[in-house]
Amino acid sequence: MAPPARYCVPGERLCSTEEATAGSGTYTRHGFIFSSLAGCLEKRSEDSGVEVYKSFRPGDIVLAKVISLGDAQSNYLLSTAENELGVVVAHSEAGVQMVPISWCEMQCPQTHTKDFRKVARVQPQFLQT
Repeated sequence: MAPPARYCVPGERLCSTEEATAGSGTYTRHGFIFSSLAGCLEKRSEDSGVEVYKSFRPGDIVLAKVISLGDAQSNYLLSTAENELGVVVAHSEAGVQMVPISWCEMQCPQTHTKDFRKVARVQPQFLQT
């Protein structure tokens, strides 16, 4: 899971140039990366395909496929790597159940705020009658 966003001010030392590459809104000096703008620090991994914080949040109800690793310790993984799989129920910060508005966003009907989620395309066989 992604760490919470950190607010930065101009001139603040963020990390060493060995840990990361300077992006927009930053500059390098003496082997360190500094903030040149006020705002939230966003760390991205170039080799990572999925940003988990844009897919799921704590408390979400998710439809996933269970994958056995096939060893004696009974280790399992949960996968949402299919269109039908993903978040089924999510609640906004206001505590209201969110409504899917696309395959990657849900919206609070009360506050109209939008959050990123990997929205499940629930098939009829998974719905309770």
